[in-house]
Amino acid sequence: MSNVADFDAVELIRIKRDGGRLAPEAIDWLIRAYTDGVVSDEQMSAMAMAIFFRGLERDELSRWTAAMIATGERMDFSSLSRPTVDKHSTGGVGDKITLPLAPLVAACGAAVPQLSGRGLGHTGGTLDKLEAIPGWRASLTNAEMLAQLEDVGAVICAAGAGLAPADKKLYALRDVTATIESIPMISASIMSKKIAEGTASLVLDVKTGAGAFMKTVANAQSLARTMVEIGRDAGVNTVALITDMNAPLGRSAGNGVEVTESVEVLAGGGPADVVELTVALAAEMLACAGIDADPAAVLASGKAMDSWKAMIRAQGGDPDAALPAPKYTEVITAEADGYLTSMDAMAVGLAAWRLGAGRAKQGDPVQAAAGVTWHAGVGDHVRAGQPLFELHTDTAERIERAKQAITDAVQIGAEAPAVNPVVLERIS
Repeated sequence: MSNVADFDAVELIRIKRDGGRLAPEAIDWLIRAYTDGVVSDEQMSAMAMAIFFRGLERDELSRWTAAMIATGERMDFSSLSRPTVDKHSTGGVGDKITLPLAPLVAACGAAVPQLSGRGLGHTGGTLDKLEAIPGWRASLTNAEMLAQLEDVGAVICAAGAGLAPADKKLYALRDVTATIESIPMISASIMSKKIAEGTASLVLDVKTGAGAFMKTVANAQSLARTMVEIGRDAGVNTVALITDMNAPLGRSAGNGVEVTESVEVLAGGGPADVVELTVALAAEMLACAGIDADPAAVLASGKAMDSWKAMIRAQGGDPDAALPAPKYTEVITAEADGYLTSMDAMAVGLAAWRLGAGRAKQGDPVQAAAGVTWHAGVGDHVRAGQPLFELHTDTAERIERAKQAITDAVQIGAEAPAVNPVVLERIS
């Protein structure tokens, strides 16, 4: 329990409100006192708003992140025979990259401790996708995780409640006080959990565009630079890629449908953009880990598929089992001949969410078979009447609202558009 007399919360709020700097010891006290219930929600709300407007200097933010980590446990992978490297994505529509990426990097010789989360709103959760696989379980003990990392090289599982408990409490507060969009606090939230995971290296996939949290490239750059600085200050080798999320990734958004697409990538097929981003992130992760391997060649060899199957089996899943099929499907056709000039990622994500693939609030159930698949991507030529989208759900009455979301998701034009590269920039 914190010593109430150490600092005065009101004075610290006043310092930050007026544009001052918080002393390192004051930050340590504030985070611990809030976690312990000594500082009230009302006081931390005021501090969050002060930070929203005034920001945090680099040294303040690194100390803030370290203080959040210090409220919980820190994992230790130093006993592993493989170098550890992790990846974090800021979230997007159709972003199934973790699924093929973790086994690919493991097949190249690294250990990938991928502690993942569940979906909320229009962005899907990695754990929700994997739970479409019969028997697969998200919760592992630390001992099980270590054993699987040594044996298989990859684990995708739920983060334990013991990692940065201050973050869970602070995130819930920011959610109801309109302070979510603070780049310093987003950065500290992500990085406190990632650093507490104990990985030696970290590659960040920072999305930008219509379907991303950061709508502009400038904001994505700011977030990426801030997180890279926090990682470096904490002794974690950190790099970031800014990637495009104006159009959704691949040809599917949902749960089981994204697993199917990920397996296609591991089998040597799959959509070009998913393959491109998977290989680009794998190359960064292997460079961070000091491993000289060609991820594209390893993907083509089938070794990554072997790692995938071993990873799924190790967590109780059957990698060869059929995935749940939806009770209801509906096809939406193209309205004209021409080139697909744009596809709104947010609209596609909203449709998948309305079909039952996502949740409105934490704890809501999701449907394993719900989601959206599409038969053409930006730049492709389509003909009027050909199937464009297919909606999947177990609840017939969800289809109409999903159709409303997706009706205007695509634009069709006479000329082929210039297609953005998936990776826009690298920040280190």
